[in-house]
Amino acid sequence: MRSLGLIGLVLALLIVGVLVKKQMSSVVPAAASQSGAPAPTARAQSQQIQQQVREQVDAAVQARPLPDDAK
Repeated sequence: MRSLGLIGLVLALLIVGVLVKKQMSSVVPAAASQSGAPAPTARAQSQQIQQQVREQVDAAVQARPLPDDAK
């Protein structure tokens, strides 16, 4: 009885894995073809995200005034 449950679980995971793989492969080319530009590499994307985070942190630090420590 337990082996039947284990086989069912493995089959369910296999089906979900196949569906996820199919979904991911259909999403990535569609997004790349819409932009008209070649897809950026992982390194370029990483650098772009790092730059955006730096800019957002700098903007947040500059926008927030320091509190006065008057006692």
